[in-house]
Amino acid sequence: MNGKLVAGSLVLTALIAGGAVWYTQERAFYHEIDPTSPEAAIRLTGPSGDTEPVEAEAFEGIDSASSPLRFRACFTTPMSLATLTDTFEAYPDPEPRIAPRQFPCFDAAQIGADLESGAAVAFLSERNIHPGFDRVVAVYADGRAYAWHQPNESADQ
Repeated sequence: MNGKLVAGSLVLTALIAGGAVWYTQERAFYHEIDPTSPEAAIRLTGPSGDTEPVEAEAFEGIDSASSPLRFRACFTTPMSLATLTDTFEAYPDPEPRIAPRQFPCFDAAQIGADLESGAAVAFLSERNIHPGFDRVVAVYADGRAYAWHQPNESADQ
């Protein structure tokens, strides 16, 4: 009887701990970004290093104060991909970060595959938006766009 009690308490403890880890990774620290807030402003960097605002419609975003990597956004832009490519700086090595399941509009695997195939183009939004982290925006020809933060070369130092 004591063995069943010990085993049962171990299983219960593991389930509670697993649930707590899942909750902290998927839900606890994220908050939705108000589309009218300054946090939702999307800017892109031009060749001179100056940032310019880009029109973002149907903005959905999440962020967290616990880590600069937790920012994700989905939106559309009426600007053509040709105009963006001619006007703003491309981002050399974009690596979309996986979003929590509660934010289904951001599919990092699909965005990454589309960036590799050329179906989407990545632009530098803001260098060092947090020390060591850049904001990157990927844009499709149909106007769909996605933004995330990723470590830059200064994060390795």
